[in-house]
Amino acid sequence: MKGLEAAEWFRNTWGAIRQEIGKVVVGQEEVVEGVLVALAANGHVLLEGMPGLGKTLLIRSLAEAVDLEFSRIQFTPDMMPADVTGTNVFTQSGGFEFRRGPIFANFVLADEINRATPKTQSSLLEAMQERQVTLGGKQYSLEEPFMVMATQNPVEQEGTYPLPEAQLDRFFFKVLVEYPSKQVLADIVTRTTAGEMPTINRVATGVDLIQARQITREVTISPDVLDFALSLVVASHPEGPDAAKISQRYVRYGSSPRGAQSLVTAGKVYALLGGRFNVSKDDLKRAAKGVLRHRLILNYESEADGITADQVVDGIVESVEQKDQDPVRV
Repeated sequence: MKGLEAAEWFRNTWGAIRQEIGKVVVGQEEVVEGVLVALAANGHVLLEGMPGLGKTLLIRSLAEAVDLEFSRIQFTPDMMPADVTGTNVFTQSGGFEFRRGPIFANFVLADEINRATPKTQSSLLEAMQERQVTLGGKQYSLEEPFMVMATQNPVEQEGTYPLPEAQLDRFFFKVLVEYPSKQVLADIVTRTTAGEMPTINRVATGVDLIQARQITREVTISPDVLDFALSLVVASHPEGPDAAKISQRYVRYGSSPRGAQSLVTAGKVYALLGGRFNVSKDDLKRAAKGVLRHRLILNYESEADGITADQVVDGIVESVEQKDQDPVRV
């Protein structure tokens, strides 16, 4: 498949997966969309929200819709790296046998990742980046497709180990899980307390997911749209000559180069979801918050003024758009 034919196949496949998830996950359209975009982009997602908002149900439903293996890791302060990756066990035959940990699944929910110690966090993030586990000098590859959806609670900070900036950068998207409205909450309660839960049907396979990722890489992006993406990232650096004013005031450190890569890739996925095979600036603006909100390190002034990362991203987008509209001076 090439061009518009591939875009149509992608749109139909992702629409079918989303429809199946929608049978059990009520509301949270932006969250579902963010997870599916990261899935097509071969990335991982960090979800930030209060407990009980359907994060586990979402990734379990996704695994059922594509008939792949799902595992859940509940992180605690006493968890060791071997509890994530697995360990060598001495058997009755006199040799060692590798017992795989819960990381060996296609979809892994890392629940409350910031409750684990940095050593345990790093074991998970190494697997995310390298797609393999190394133990006793031997490497064990993780089966593709592989995706981690990690969660963290934005309120409880006691007894937690916040992820360092370099590790946050490993996540393709950071998605904020909002509390549902009263109407959506009524729908959730009605569905879950009356009758049987709907059945999730398999509408795609692991082969389809891998093919979708290949199609995503083939989507074209014009030089001016690519320049817009790079300008957004460059404008996030407060010390740079092209820094946005809001970055100079509220940002300590801007986005990494991985942010530019993620922004372009996310733009390609949004283009496919729109039935197109070329990226537009609107696709990039749509992806900007999910890609950049966890890659910006804000300063103390932002906290004093109550400025969030999302507000800074909005200001960066507005600044870059304004520069594009300014007439060229000769």
